[in-house]
Amino acid sequence: MSKRIHQFWQWLTGGTNQPQPDTPDMAPRLQPARAAQSFTIPVLVVNYFPVRNGHIDIRVTGDVSAPLEQVRSHTAAVTRQVVSALEEGSRYHAYKDPAAPSCLHYEVLDTLEFLEPLPTWSKAGHRVPMTDYNAIMARIDARMWVMERGVKEIWIWGYHGGVIDLWESNMAGPWGDISNSDRDAHDLPVFDRTYTVYHYNYQRGPSEAVEDHIHQIEAVLRHIDHELFWERFVGRPGEGRCGWAHYPPNGVRDYDWRNRTYVWTDIEDWRPDGSGEKVHINCERWHCDSLQWFIYWMQSLPGLDNNLFFQGQPLSNWWTFIGDFDAAMQERLGLVKRTGQ
Repeated sequence: MSKRIHQFWQWLTGGTNQPQPDTPDMAPRLQPARAAQSFTIPVLVVNYFPVRNGHIDIRVTGDVSAPLEQVRSHTAAVTRQVVSALEEGSRYHAYKDPAAPSCLHYEVLDTLEFLEPLPTWSKAGHRVPMTDYNAIMARIDARMWVMERGVKEIWIWGYHGGVIDLWESNMAGPWGDISNSDRDAHDLPVFDRTYTVYHYNYQRGPSEAVEDHIHQIEAVLRHIDHELFWERFVGRPGEGRCGWAHYPPNGVRDYDWRNRTYVWTDIEDWRPDGSGEKVHINCERWHCDSLQWFIYWMQSLPGLDNNLFFQGQPLSNWWTFIGDFDAAMQERLGLVKRTGQ
């Protein structure tokens, strides 16, 4: 059991070793104005809490046996932290511009709770049962939430514990499944609007939940323009570009968020042609903290008014693909704007 999981385990079970929250100071130095091109993302939260005698049933979860009220409190708090981190991350270069506005605004419309195990099914290639997302979507009437209430994201709080498999993110809609999953077109109901399901583990904290979103961002932007995003923005390890979820610019292995080796990188002045000014940094730039790294990385994505060009054409606001994927696809928007867009 890792140190972070052990700390959350102690907290959930009433231990005395309260963990330091894995979350940055979310309060910006100045209250940013709402972005001229901002997107509201309506969210439905769905909690699956299998309960036995007032506690989460460890026979079901495999690793959680905390009082129900503690887990409720924990998931509610982490949900708020995830919202704050994602909104903060959509502020282009906010680490240099404290007035930078957020492009994404999350609105939790409702929270549904089921005091029962997650539904599962046996899927070929999986050692343990797979979460049955079709069954969950039927149970909550996902069509109503997506088509009538405008929900774009469904956040499921559940468990893992080695007894169940899950997808960190899973997309469905008229443009297909572009997500951090096996992209099975039949594992979610398809409606006329795109929505994405995120599956969190309530033994973990905000960093792990936000990481699910980072991988979804990577999947979407890589799909839209592999060469520009994956080859030029992310780059190869040690190349001095911006990195990705598991690999910061100085990363040499997966999850290398605490690497104190210095590297020259253009992450704070990224330009497609590599002409941006480089800074000499190590993990102290993001306080050697995974969640801080995710926010720093998101704030480096070309956002609102980025004034960047590639081969003579301006870059779009990349948050459009997260804020309104359907509109971006309908407009045939790319990471680089075409003439007339």
